[in-house]
Amino acid sequence: MGWIYLLLGGVFEIGWPLGMKLAQATGHRFLFLSVSVISMALSGYFLYMGQKTIPIGTAYVVCTGIGAVGTLLIGIFFFHDSAGLLRILSALLIITGIIGLKLAS
Repeated sequence: MGWIYLLLGGVFEIGWPLGMKLAQATGHRFLFLSVSVISMALSGYFLYMGQKTIPIGTAYVVCTGIGAVGTLLIGIFFFHDSAGLLRILSALLIITGIIGLKLAS
């Protein structure tokens, strides 16, 4: 169950930078800032729950790694951020590290 919590935490980890970006890009600043704060709280909660059965270092890296790669992909697909080869390879290294930590635990 700990891995499910970390997956959920990673999804909410994507939500808070996305909310901040949308707060800047739209006229609904307070709505999207509220989404960011709620996403931060939920991400922290699910990280807390995941750490009950998974070591702290592994849990934190998995949760933030999912958030980092997910945010990178949203930036590329929806905000036209650079999709350079080095950025994609770096994201693949993060994913490889997450998979490695899962296999090692």
